[in-house]
Amino acid sequence: MVGRSSLPEGSLFLGFDSSTQSLKATVLNNEMIIVASEIVNFDSDLPHYNTEGGVYRDPADDGHIFSPTIMWVEAFELLLEKLKLKINFSKVVAISGSGQQHGSVYWKKGSHAVLSSLDPTKSLLSQLKDAFSTMDSPIWMDSSTTKQCREIESAVGGALELSKLTGSRAYERFTGPQIRKIYQTVPQVYDDTERISLVSSFMASILVGNYASIDETDGAGMNLMDINQRTWSKTVLEATAPGLEEKLGKLAPAYAVAGRIAPYFVERHQFNKNCLVIQWSGDNPNSLAGLTLNTPGDLAISLGTSDTVFGITAEAKPSLEGHVFPNPVEPDGYMVMLCYKNGSLTREDVRNRCAEKSWDVFNNYLDKTPPLNGGKLGFYYKDHEILPPLPVGFHRYIVENFNNATSNNLMEREVENFDPPSEVRAIIEGQLLSMRGHAERFGMPNPPKRIIATGGASSNERILHSITQIFGCPVFTVQRPDSASLGAALRAAHGWLCNEEGSFVPISCMYQGNLEKTSLGAKLAVATGEAAEDKQLLEKYTVLMRKRMEIEKRLVEKIGRA
Repeated sequence: MVGRSSLPEGSLFLGFDSSTQSLKATVLNNEMIIVASEIVNFDSDLPHYNTEGGVYRDPADDGHIFSPTIMWVEAFELLLEKLKLKINFSKVVAISGSGQQHGSVYWKKGSHAVLSSLDPTKSLLSQLKDAFSTMDSPIWMDSSTTKQCREIESAVGGALELSKLTGSRAYERFTGPQIRKIYQTVPQVYDDTERISLVSSFMASILVGNYASIDETDGAGMNLMDINQRTWSKTVLEATAPGLEEKLGKLAPAYAVAGRIAPYFVERHQFNKNCLVIQWSGDNPNSLAGLTLNTPGDLAISLGTSDTVFGITAEAKPSLEGHVFPNPVEPDGYMVMLCYKNGSLTREDVRNRCAEKSWDVFNNYLDKTPPLNGGKLGFYYKDHEILPPLPVGFHRYIVENFNNATSNNLMEREVENFDPPSEVRAIIEGQLLSMRGHAERFGMPNPPKRIIATGGASSNERILHSITQIFGCPVFTVQRPDSASLGAALRAAHGWLCNEEGSFVPISCMYQGNLEKTSLGAKLAVATGEAAEDKQLLEKYTVLMRKRMEIEKRLVEKIGRA
């Protein structure tokens, strides 16, 4: 039978995650057990770039947020040096990776020649520092392309038409609007670009010494790909920029082989010359793989720099909210996702302001304050939010006579501030109530069979407890919060197996029947309360969630960016 037993004895599978704030690596052995991991944090390990949270914010252009492309190259070299002390690279038979979604890299004309003939006696940094037509990579946090979004939507017949075509309406962070902005504002950069990569295909390109294809799953986060045909949409390409298809190259399935590892890494780092590089994909799709999310009815919540809610479905039903991507590990299926820009950095902002910059104090306040927070509702947007499309700002409300009211007659009043413990509970409950409200509106399961929590904040038991209370389902966690690099390592093994078999094989054969013996299993963290008071609490949260969605709708009508 095809499966984990088909993997070579003693072989290693390497997964990377090039995220907003760091570059991580996770290594699995042929039993799908983690044997090594390593991380490079951009701010602290590469301080000469002066990034904050891995990014630059343009003071002259509101919402323009980007990262220095070359920093990712230097981080990659540093990570390999650190990893070399832990594993024997010659035993790595396949590599894959995860990249923060939507971010883009612009290779200048003539760079393919440089990339395909890297000198192993020299650093990547020294050889690639002049390979880009712009040194700035727009990333997912950017919200400066509202004008371009509206232009693209208008050109294809409206937001819903674009969503039906590509899986999402136009979003500022998506790569298509970002490319259009570059074409319009710095045409010389666009003209001097021979290839546009996503962060995922950029890193894969370095590893294979050739321009790697964009994979179909990450490609769906660009507003450029036909979600059903899984090819570039001529209609949207024309609405975005001239001559774009040539600069994008061909698409490939996420499980396909991008190429063999480049001679540079064989000679400089002693990788095996037959080591395969499997297509890299986006961070959320890799998390889906790493969480072994393969049951409709399950949801994942990733609590990271951005917060995301995602699940799987058999058919694509795009709408004006949320996103539909091809499932990276099931060629005929799809993943559905909601994305929030104000995640961990906004939680940290409340911690710093109200909890003495201490997670212990923060958690103590969560313990001290009762669920429902006495009807206090907070909306916290340290950055322009994606969902809902609201600008930077903080909005606080107290829902009057909450305990003896129904959702139809609740009145709220706006207030300037909450006391610190209430502010702490309001940020957590507010984020989770928004997730539940939008997930239900998007047609995700209600209640979910279970939620698998991942990302940095998934190690916080108080937050997990709130997820269970608000969603009314059990919460599971995985061994490690960095599910994207773990998913990339699993996908490396899966891609190797598909290549060996000569066709796609289900990824579940890598762990079926043995999940608990691998590093991939999820464990129950918080069970659903079955007592009468637990069910009453869920009903009250449902009332509060509806009230929150009502207030949010009014805020969007009054000050929304769309």
